[in-house]
Amino acid sequence: MTPIELLAPARNLEYGKAAIIHGADAVYIGAPCFSARADAANPVADIEQLVRFAHLYRAKVYVTLNTILYDNEIDAAVRLIRQLYEAGIDALIIQDMGLLQYDLPPVPLFASTQTHNHTPEKVAFLEKAGFRRVILARELSISQIETIRQHTNIELECFVHGALCVSYSGQCYMSHAIAGRSGNRGVCAQPCRSAYRLLDADGRTIVENEHLLSLKDLNLSGHLAALINAGVMSFKIEGRLKDLNYVKNITAFYRRRLDAIIENNERLAKASSGNIDLQFTPDPYKTFNRGYTTYFIDGRNEKVASPQTQKSTGERLGKITQVTPQWFTIDTKAIISNGDGLCWLNLPKGLEGVLVNRVEGKKIFPAKPVQLKPGMEIFRNNDFVFEKMLAGNSADRRVAVSFGLCEHESGYTLRVEDEDGNQAEYTTQVQKIPAKDVVTARNQINTQLRKLGNSVFSASEVVIPDMFGYFIPAAELNEMRRQAIQHLENIRVECYQAKPEKESFKSQVSSLPSASSQARFGLAKPCNLDYHGNVANQYAKDFYHQHGVEHIDDAFELQNDYRGKTLMTTKHCIKYQYNMCQVKQRPSGKWKEPLFLKDNRHSYRLEFDCRACEMRVVLESSNIR
Repeated sequence: MTPIELLAPARNLEYGKAAIIHGADAVYIGAPCFSARADAANPVADIEQLVRFAHLYRAKVYVTLNTILYDNEIDAAVRLIRQLYEAGIDALIIQDMGLLQYDLPPVPLFASTQTHNHTPEKVAFLEKAGFRRVILARELSISQIETIRQHTNIELECFVHGALCVSYSGQCYMSHAIAGRSGNRGVCAQPCRSAYRLLDADGRTIVENEHLLSLKDLNLSGHLAALINAGVMSFKIEGRLKDLNYVKNITAFYRRRLDAIIENNERLAKASSGNIDLQFTPDPYKTFNRGYTTYFIDGRNEKVASPQTQKSTGERLGKITQVTPQWFTIDTKAIISNGDGLCWLNLPKGLEGVLVNRVEGKKIFPAKPVQLKPGMEIFRNNDFVFEKMLAGNSADRRVAVSFGLCEHESGYTLRVEDEDGNQAEYTTQVQKIPAKDVVTARNQINTQLRKLGNSVFSASEVVIPDMFGYFIPAAELNEMRRQAIQHLENIRVECYQAKPEKESFKSQVSSLPSASSQARFGLAKPCNLDYHGNVANQYAKDFYHQHGVEHIDDAFELQNDYRGKTLMTTKHCIKYQYNMCQVKQRPSGKWKEPLFLKDNRHSYRLEFDCRACEMRVVLESSNIR
């Protein structure tokens, strides 16, 4: 059977535990440093606590150490990896190939999506280099993933939900070029969420002040079965900087979706243990989203940007039907509550919103005066009742155990076995007291043994021999249960944390992909690697030299002049977004190329590769450099 993994974000220890309780088979969490989300770093001690908690459920903990590293950092990174290995982590997510030059502990290595895993050639190279798993580029279609699976045996992980980087991951240099904050170093300033003007070569404005590079959020919940059939085994939720309710809601939503698929396919299995009891109905529209897209999973068939706003719009409620100075009404079946946050697009200003002060029947009284008109679409980006529900005890996850009680010459033995076959027992030496009322005594035993309180277990069965006729005091039963359960917890963790035997992660390849495929791998020309290779230290250079690269440019972050350089390569096409594509659309307007994006400080030239169906953003001019 193939285990199918739901992988959720963990901003910290608390978020990681919540993700697991709400159904995650694994979580990914930032290391104390060198993580692609610098604002989501965590001490090793917290990661070690999360590991123990996760392993009680047979869930896994993956640590992100996926920035590019400078020469003066890589030794510290290796020391940190050894500490994380001792903490019991299940895998390490990395980007920098220099780490493979070291004698690392035998922790499985995952190739971050920052390594731009977008072709069969690149994935095969990483597999031979010693990686256990690759995290696929978000831009891939189902058919492209199928092709990668046909040519490789490595584990495939893909993002299925959350915010989208407009550029190919690991190939965006815009933030560093204009703000000195590198996405490949974990401190992206998110210039893709800013507003820009679109101009043609004659300086004529085509679009004024819109978020031209800001994408909707990914939602592939309707494609999970197809992705499984294509070869994906791990389904990843984006969001290490999102709030706790987002993690709870979205994790629970995908848990239900995957469980429904697994239950109807005997070849599939859950990747962790325990049954999840939810106290709410998950709904992805009720937590942060900019509107949803399936991106390019079925090819280019939709507009993926959200140019009018980069903020969360939430769920669509309906249209305004009546407006007065004090209240308004909406054509909706949804229940509006006091404290809800409503919003609407008021162009050209953008997204506006208001809190609901009170509701009387269909009349909604806002907390402040608002300018609304009949026919305007209204969204709810904060559902007060839903958020309050999630803020409480919103889920419980329990591992099933069965108890067996028997007597021996001088006392009793309590045996316990969990759903994964782990066993423990506790034996007492006590005076046996014959029961005055056997039925009552047996009922008391059954009741007390099932009281598992705050443990991770729930009792599915209590087996008492037919001839057992003793009275056992409640305090003694509680102690027997506590000791047996504690022993079982230790066994579960110890068995799961058994470290693998030493193995090598040195590269098994003698050269990079063939010359015909080197451009797709990321080479500027055969045997050369330009700044897109993100090589920032000598160890990474040595790695590529050993695999046939003759000339290696320094990483973008180590260069001085950014003008004329491609800052991002993206499948998002502004021409397609605005009905200007000569290949897939019939544009009616006239404009002169090249096209430019401009803000108050920078100008970017847009280049369009229609054969590859890609757009490049090139820094034309800047008042910074």
